[in-house]
Amino acid sequence: MTRFYTYLLKRVVYSAITLVAISMTVFLITQVLPGNAATSLLGRYATEGSVTAIEQQLGLNQPIYVQYLDWFTGILTGDWGRSFRYSEPVSELVLPRFVRSMQLALLTLVLVVIFGIGLGVIAAIKRESLAGMLVSTGTYAAISLPEYVVATFLVLLFAGPVFNVLPNTGYVPLHEGVVPWLQHLILPALSMTFLLMGYAMRQTRSEMIEVLQSEYIRTARLKGLSEYRVIISHALRNGLLPTITVIAFNFGYMLGGIVVVEQVFVFPGLGRIIIASIQNRDLPMIQITILLVAAVYLFANLIADLLYTKLDPRIEYGGD
Repeated sequence: MTRFYTYLLKRVVYSAITLVAISMTVFLITQVLPGNAATSLLGRYATEGSVTAIEQQLGLNQPIYVQYLDWFTGILTGDWGRSFRYSEPVSELVLPRFVRSMQLALLTLVLVVIFGIGLGVIAAIKRESLAGMLVSTGTYAAISLPEYVVATFLVLLFAGPVFNVLPNTGYVPLHEGVVPWLQHLILPALSMTFLLMGYAMRQTRSEMIEVLQSEYIRTARLKGLSEYRVIISHALRNGLLPTITVIAFNFGYMLGGIVVVEQVFVFPGLGRIIIASIQNRDLPMIQITILLVAAVYLFANLIADLLYTKLDPRIEYGGD
């Protein structure tokens, strides 16, 4: 087995152990929440006998470690339980919404990578020019504006009386056409892109400025390499490492913090059902949705670790 695959296996094992630890934490936290799930289901006027019957039916009267083992074994075997609130399998409620939110997050990620890194490089190369200063100033505006402000502005501009060229709510599956699918995703994606692009842009700019002043860049220029090759092949390769970290962290944030944008655009994704589950104390839904967000977060950081080793050969596969 090559060193890369050994490193990959080690990182996957670390991620799996972390995910198990997170599952224990999530389960324990949901168990100590105030109130009683059976009472929440039956209402405030439930009798003691009916509450006891529901607790026995749901296994809530079992010791916590027994409940956790049953729950975790169910996850591994595909049985995610049933929603207390909707009385439907959790997998049927969560997975379609998870897929929709992932589509929104991935489109946002593509936009952040293209515009955040691209504008960050321009701001570093042209930092003394008007274009560079405009990009830097725009970064502060992007970071300072909350998502709901950007979302409201985009709705008024593109789905309101100004242009009225895009739908302001809803979702259309991809199999019904790429154009309507993209039309429903683009405004929510741009709302999240605006903020995250600012972080990626600033990180790329600061790292690129430092890299462009290093000795090996001066050496590359003295060798007669074109400026394009110096920027793309030498400077950008090393300048991207901190930006990858920022984007990886923000990808996990996107899926968990997508609630506001989904509310504004009435997008049927994971964020809205997380809020509804918390409001209704729907424990199976809360546990699974949080675990899915954590799994995506770990996966994004695993990809970031692998990209480090590809972009910077000085990083040893054996290192953590």
